[in-house]
This record gives sequence, C-alpha cells and structure tokens, in this order.
Amino acid sequence: MSEAMFKKIGNLGIVPVVVMNDVENAVPLANALIKGGLPVAEVTLRTAAAEESIRRMANETDILVGAGTVLSTEQADKAIKAGAKFIVSPGLNPGVVKFCQDKGVAITPGTSNPTDIEAAMGLGLKVVKFFPAEPMGGVKTLKAIAGPYKMMKFLPTGGITTKTVADYLSLPCVLACGGSWMVKPATVDAKKFDEVEAITRESVQLMLGFDLAHLGINCADADSALECANTLGGLFDLEVKPGNSSNFVSTIFEIMKGNGSGDNGHIAIRTNNIWRAIAYLESKGIEVDMSTAKGDPMIAVYLKDQYYGFTIHLLQKK
Repeated sequence: MSEAMFKKIGNLGIVPVVVMNDVENAVPLANALIKGGLPVAEVTLRTAAAEESIRRMANETDILVGAGTVLSTEQADKAIKAGAKFIVSPGLNPGVVKFCQDKGVAITPGTSNPTDIEAAMGLGLKVVKFFPAEPMGGVKTLKAIAGPYKMMKFLPTGGITTKTVADYLSLPCVLACGGSWMVKPATVDAKKFDEVEAITRESVQLMLGFDLAHLGINCADADSALECANTLGGLFDLEVKPGNSSNFVSTIFEIMKGNGSGDNGHIAIRTNNIWRAIAYLESKGIEVDMSTAKGDPMIAVYLKDQYYGFTIHLLQKK
C-alpha cells in the first residue's frame, strides 16, 4: 500500500502543506487545490481544527489528504481514523513509524543528516522527508547527503518557494516537494480560494515546464516531404536535416515521409517530468495512449485523442 501511495505522491510532485484554523475552510480549500491541478494536501496537526478538516476533506472531496506534524502514535491513530491516507512527521520517531507500518499507512518521517537516513533504512523505509530543507542548506546539501543513499527518495519540505521548487524536483533523489507557499494561512483564513487556485496552477505549470518541442507535418511521400522541408527551411533560412522516416527543419518542424500520427501531423510538447505530466493530464480527464510509449525509462508517449487534426506527442526533456 505504501509503494502505491508514494508513486501517487511522486506523480503529483508537490504536496501543499496546510494549516487549518477553521474547519469551514476545509472543503473549499481542497476544491481550490484540485482545480489548480494538485489534488493532494498535508494538513498539519498544529491546530484544533486539523482533525475535523482532514475528516471533511476525506469524506466530501476527491483530494488525497494526509496528516503532517504527527508527533505521537495517538495523533497518528486519530489522523488515520479521520481519513488521512499518509502521515508526515518532522523527525524520526521509531514508535510512530512502526505504528503506521502496522496499519499499512505510508509514513514519511523527517531526516536532516546521514545518521537519520540510516536509522530510517533500519526501519525499512524507502522514502523520508528532508526537513527543514532550506535552513539545512537546500538543494546543495540534499544533493550531497543523498549521494551515498541511492536507494532512498526524499520529500524536501521547509522554506521551499516557486523560486526553488524546480531545482529540488530536478534532483533524481526527490520524490516530491512539500510546501506552504500555495496555501499561506492568512490567504486561507481570508477565504481567498481563487488566489489559492491561481498560485497552485502556476506552481504546477512551473513544475511540469510544458513548452513546444516541434511541429510534425504529414506528407504523402518522401519527395513531397523533402519539398516541404526545403520550402520551410528556405523561408526562415533554417538547416534541413534529412532522416529515414522524416526530415527535420532545424528543431522546429518534423516533416513526415508519409502518413504519420494524426490526420495532419503531430504537436510535440516537452515536459520536465513525463510521468507527472501524465498524472496531471489524466486528472483533467485526458487519456494517454500508453501503447505508444517509447523508452525505458519512458521518454515519449502520445495522447489518445486528436486536436484539430493533430495528435499531441509528450516528450521528456533531457
């Protein structure tokens, strides 16, 4: 169960860390996060409203809700009974870890040094929190600490912002990032849920890093493909690079020597993380055709539907 949960969290990429002061804000906040593209929240057990907020989110929305700042087995038990699907703690408490393991609930305890990590390994953990991330030295420190522990994944949390989240997520050792910049208590207390949604959407787009790789154009045969490539290359004084199944015009156009994917062609979109991009698109009801996946690990896949005569080709950035 824990492995499936961590895979889901890893595909989401960012875990909003929420402080709830009013249970009436729980459902609208959860819905704002969902609309913004992050159907997940870690509700910290720092306030009297936390437990009931977890319960309402779990029962009344489709968000994946967990509990944070869990310091005891009693707190873990209450959070799980309220509907928390994962547990996060600031430090490594073996009693809390074993309690959650016995319950079959994913737990991510806090670590900040090699000794903590090795203690976590001794408990059979494969994912730990790196906390507090920025005060401990940020990306540079995490990269150095994680070096000897290739088997461990990290969820850095603490002081991360839109300016640094992409740097953390670029590290192979990082499963996901936790952060409160999307859900600042003052914003939530003021019921500015549109603002939460907007910041969340901005953070998701920053994480995914979508941009145009190239436009693919279908041609009837090799001769017409070469003519098309030379024409487009001549228009913009771009280099034409002949290939076996297609010709590239610089990196902007791919001219297919025959009927490729799509009625007219394909649009190739690059992303920072293809698995997170798939999870994001599927959360919007967009189907991905996994039978077209290429590479191990995967580097390319098509969406199932066409859009105005073009298929969409997702590409993993190098």
